[in-house]
Amino acid sequence: MTLADLKKGDRVRIEAIHTAEASVQRLMIMGFVEGAELTFVGASLGGDPLEFLLYGSAVSLRQADARNFEVGSRPFDG
Repeated sequence: MTLADLKKGDRVRIEAIHTAEASVQRLMIMGFVEGAELTFVGASLGGDPLEFLLYGSAVSLRQADARNFEVGSRPFDG
């Protein structure tokens, strides 16, 4: 499951990252790293971009970038 597969309100932890894209590497600098906990806020009217809460800040990602971040199948406890 990736960040692009989440439903509104899902809280997850990043487990793996596919880092081939330069845009993904820039997102990692912003805090999208393994172990980071985030909440899916929702998607824009057309479904792209997607908005997440990460470390108290709202961040929008394109679906193409969100597919590079694998998350656990269950929300974290905490």
